[in-house]
Amino acid sequence: MSERRVACVYAGRLDGALSRILLENGWQAVPCDVLSSANHLPALAECQMGIVVLGTREGGPLERKQSIVERLGHLTWLAILDRALVNEQGLREFIAAHCVDYLTTPLERERVLFSLGHAAGMAALARQHSSRRAASESSRLVGHAPVMQALRRDVHKVAAVDAPVLITGESGTGKGLLAREIHELSGRREQPFVEISCVSLPPSLIHGELFGFERNAFTEARRQKAGFFEAADRGTVLLDEIGDLHLDLQALLLRFLEEQTVQRVGGRERVQIDVRVIATTKVDLEAAVRDGRFREDLYYRLNVLRIRTPPLREHREDIETLLGTFLERFAGDRRARLMGFTRPALSAMQTHEWPGNVRELLNRVRRAIVMCEGYLITACDLSFDAADDSLDLNLEVARAAAERRTLVAALQRTAWS
Repeated sequence: MSERRVACVYAGRLDGALSRILLENGWQAVPCDVLSSANHLPALAECQMGIVVLGTREGGPLERKQSIVERLGHLTWLAILDRALVNEQGLREFIAAHCVDYLTTPLERERVLFSLGHAAGMAALARQHSSRRAASESSRLVGHAPVMQALRRDVHKVAAVDAPVLITGESGTGKGLLAREIHELSGRREQPFVEISCVSLPPSLIHGELFGFERNAFTEARRQKAGFFEAADRGTVLLDEIGDLHLDLQALLLRFLEEQTVQRVGGRERVQIDVRVIATTKVDLEAAVRDGRFREDLYYRLNVLRIRTPPLREHREDIETLLGTFLERFAGDRRARLMGFTRPALSAMQTHEWPGNVRELLNRVRRAIVMCEGYLITACDLSFDAADDSLDLNLEVARAAAERRTLVAALQRTAWS
């Protein structure tokens, strides 16, 4: 059995029975002497959980133990105390505040192993939650598949320089999210991030929107207006879906990229602008260049640093991680009731081709959160074929009921201990 480590806070000697149970079941006890600084014990870094001995002959001052437990707040704690002291107010408050379970002496082997397993399981859940939260706070790129790890490495590399970036990938793979991540990791993170949709801007207005216009430059120009590039000065401009930009407007963009200056509509002076340009496209720009739909010189100007966002079918192992993230983000008031997904739902998501990629997954989950009437989101809630959902739910309900009957019977036999 592989060795596991558990931090032990006590004074004097650890209870002999507990030491034997730990040793025989693959646990190494790492002592945290209450008279020393627990922060200086290197072995604590590998501990999964902690045991604190309270109110026994080897107990020691509660205040010092509390200090150590609080300093090691990242561990999940299990308490041990004399059975006669369970009702002592100070100890009860300590256990309620710091521990997930407690044991009373004399120790029973099976009860110790059960509580160790329970505490270790809670510790694992806490680590997973902490890891997921840290990942979501530090990065918008969710997933641990090899392609996602490589993507994160590439993002950090291109964020360190100011050269133009071309992000390619299918629709719904998060190209805009990736552009925002590059900006947030760059030296321009405190400056504006301006997103320009090359699809939604009509050719008749795009010149004024991109470069601005002077007052009275045309009938509707009642005041001077800065364009998108000018508004993004010292920051980052995202040219979303550059492959759909009208051919006549590509020359204007090329001149800006070469000179980093803009001339407002109706103006005579050129204004110097300092922006970092990131472009995204789902279009094959090489083919567009060959077909004459995209300027070759503009393509090479944009294609300095290139990143490809992988489709969801290339990192299916990240689907469950994404599901957890989406549930946490969108479940809202229903979070306490929703417990996850049925097995047919998970199976359907693993076999689906995901033509809409992560955006499609997100939209299906958001709809399912609203439509779900039970504790588990079904394939039907996700708009998949749900032929096996009713059988799966019946089996899960039956299993849960059987487990509850077994547990209640066991508690009754042990006087609800």
